[in-house]
Amino acid sequence: MSLNLILLGLPGAGKGTQAQYIVDKYPIPHISTGDMFREAMANKTPMGLKAKEFIDKGDLVPDDVTNGIVKDRLGNADTKDGFLLDGYPRTLEQANALAEMTDVLNKPLNAVINIDVDPNLLTERLSSRFICRNCGATYNKLYHMPKVEDTCDVCGHHEFYQRDDDKPEAVKNRLDVNIKMNTPLIAYYKERNLLYNVDGNNSIDDVWQQIDSILSSL
Repeated sequence: MSLNLILLGLPGAGKGTQAQYIVDKYPIPHISTGDMFREAMANKTPMGLKAKEFIDKGDLVPDDVTNGIVKDRLGNADTKDGFLLDGYPRTLEQANALAEMTDVLNKPLNAVINIDVDPNLLTERLSSRFICRNCGATYNKLYHMPKVEDTCDVCGHHEFYQRDDDKPEAVKNRLDVNIKMNTPLIAYYKERNLLYNVDGNNSIDDVWQQIDSILSSL
C-alpha cells in the first residue's frame, strides 16, 4: 500500500526534522511548496511559467496555479509508493482541490499528521534563535549554544544578531496567522477521520516514536 501523507504544524513545531525522519524510513518524497514552485519554474512547465509571472511581480500565486503545480508534482513517477506534503494545503479551497486530484490520480490520503505544540513554547523556542553575523550559522539559547561562549563554532567569529522576524512580538504574530490558517484544516481532516494529533511538546525522538507508530499501523 502506498503512504500518502500531509504534515501539519505551526512554525517551529519541528516539521522539517520529522519529515526527514519519515522519508529516511519510508521510500516516499518529501514535497514542500517552495521546492515544488522552484522545480516547476526551473523546468518551465506551463504552470511553473504562470507562477513565475505572479512571483516576479511580488504577487501571491493564485490557488488554481498552485493546485495545478501540486497535481503535476503528484503525477510524477517518484510518488508511486506515496508522498509527504508539507506546506500544502493551506486553505479549505486547496484541501478540496487536493481531494479531487488524489481521486483522479487514484492516490487517496492515508493520514494527516498534526504536530501539536503549545504556542507559548513555540514563541520561546523561535525567539531564542540567534545567528552568527559572519557566516550565518544558527544557534538557539534553549538547546544549541556555541561550544565556546560568544564564539561561533563554524567560523570563530564573535558577533551575533537576532533576525527581526525572530523577535517575540513578530513570532507571536506569525504564530497567530498560522493558527488561524491551520484551525479549519485540522477540523476538515478530523471530520474525514484522517487526522492524527502528535504531542510535539516532547523531545524530537519522542515525537518521532509517536509518528512512526501511527505510520506503522496504517
